[in-house]
Amino acid sequence: MPRGLISMSEILPLVVLVTVPNREVAEKIAKALVEARLAACVNIVDGLKSIYWWQGKIEEDNELLLIIKTRMEVFEELVLKVRELHPYTVPEIIGLPIIAGSKDYVDWLKSEVKRGVKSQ
Repeated sequence: MPRGLISMSEILPLVVLVTVPNREVAEKIAKALVEARLAACVNIVDGLKSIYWWQGKIEEDNELLLIIKTRMEVFEELVLKVRELHPYTVPEIIGLPIIAGSKDYVDWLKSEVKRGVKSQ
């Protein structure tokens, strides 16, 4: 990218959804992401019931949902950190772009997430 230009991927705010099995895992991942500045904020939502296919049969589990606010620029690093700390073989890690939002909130979100390392 030429100097002085910003690609949309660098400034695109994201919401990332991650399901976890219990509060201990939820808090461990949430704190690690915020401390590493891979997320500006992580909400922990309890009371989730998941019904899904796994290894050829339908499973049901009580889970928690992490709602992670971040930027596209650090998504790959965030995925690596979640995988490092997550007990599931195939953790749910889904990034959704924020296409509209309060300017003040989105500006805050972008300012609190670290800048990724880009080659010049």
